[in-house]
Amino acid sequence: MNHGLFITIEGPEGAGKTTIINMLTSRLVSEGLEVVATREPGGIEIAEQIREVILNKENTAMDARTEALLYAAARRQHLVEKVAPALKQGKIIICDRFIDSSLAYQGHARGLGIEEVLTINQFAIENMMPQLTLYFDLAPEIGLQRINRHSGREVNRLDLETIEFHRKVREGYLLLAERFSGRIARIDASRPLEQVFNEAEGKIKDAISIHRP
Repeated sequence: MNHGLFITIEGPEGAGKTTIINMLTSRLVSEGLEVVATREPGGIEIAEQIREVILNKENTAMDARTEALLYAAARRQHLVEKVAPALKQGKIIICDRFIDSSLAYQGHARGLGIEEVLTINQFAIENMMPQLTLYFDLAPEIGLQRINRHSGREVNRLDLETIEFHRKVREGYLLLAERFSGRIARIDASRPLEQVFNEAEGKIKDAISIHRP
């Protein structure tokens, strides 16, 4: 990958991922690094179109397997069109969500099975995994309160799920953080924004020193 670095940011709704990603990108660019900030599902035109289908509040009849397959399809197109080329150019990718979202939301919370959803996504990504994943851990009650306070934020189909569903999502993420502890770093996202940013920046700087000699 010519010293490119693939970093993903994970967490529940309202964890502050977008804000922190913007702060991280600005800081790294100011230090002369080439950074591409992107998101899933989305990041490129085809994947954004799939995102509209997945998150449309009207699509309440969507089957869980359909949902998982659509996420994997969007992920595949995003990888081949945007992520892989940037990594080959030696850039740092910071992606808002990746495979762990599918494993936590569809695999665990939807009850499809983490292994089953992992298999779908292994076909889609061809072993292109991030070197570092930051998991912003937050109780769903706090995350949903934050969403309700920010009227300008996009409210999507997943935001409308029950609190029990969001608790299962967090449970899934914690299982993944334990299983993939060498890749996933848990960050307490209930703290003040500056503290979360500082810890995230420190872990990314460590990853840069390891993977970009």
